[in-house]
Amino acid sequence: MPETVSEQKTRREQKRLQKEEKKLERQQRKAEKAEDQEQKTDRKEEKLRGKPLKRRVFPIWLRIIVVAILCFLALILGLMLGYGVIGDGKATDVLEFDTWKHIKNIVTGNPD
Repeated sequence: MPETVSEQKTRREQKRLQKEEKKLERQQRKAEKAEDQEQKTDRKEEKLRGKPLKRRVFPIWLRIIVVAILCFLALILGLMLGYGVIGDGKATDVLEFDTWKHIKNIVTGNPD
């Protein structure tokens, strides 16, 4: 059945109203998001204002150096324990160059 002119006008009016409502909802959501973002930044600023800036007592670069030194010491200690206790050798012999040269020759098969 064909629609009358008045029905077409009311439908158009309804569609226009729906579009306007959707547009208003989008604008409200955008405004709420902007407000939430502003509140977050305000809270961050308040936190920063309340706390004094901290200076590290033990700087990161120094931590890295200390960890590297501790790793090296753990390696040396492990070599000494392994060579001295498990290998029944003298623990300080592991620090000599000739010991490592001899081990290399055994592994590679070079009879020097």
